[in-house]
Amino acid sequence: MNRLQHSVVHRLPQSYRWGAGKRLEPRALSGTEAEDDLVGLSLLSHQGVQAWDIMQMLKEALAEIQLDCAVVEWEGEPCLFVARNDECATTCRLKNFGVGIAEAFKNIPA
Repeated sequence: MNRLQHSVVHRLPQSYRWGAGKRLEPRALSGTEAEDDLVGLSLLSHQGVQAWDIMQMLKEALAEIQLDCAVVEWEGEPCLFVARNDECATTCRLKNFGVGIAEAFKNIPA
């Protein structure tokens, strides 16, 4: 059975960029998007070593369609980072593999 079909990711709440020495840095919330912005995805469905394995599979799935990405430890968890411009293609590819994409609910007045 495909282990990706039981995976759920969510988008980290802010933008990131590569800093000096290929170190990941959060971007200040300025309201404008920069060309070098990165989007981070974190797993909700797996933890520990299994999360690292799943993230590597996600990275390989994206590499098959030539999307650059990196799996980096962020706040103690493996996270997948892609260019903001590739976010739509990334989520489409992951959905095609059966990965669930969690989205935040917005409160709508009744």
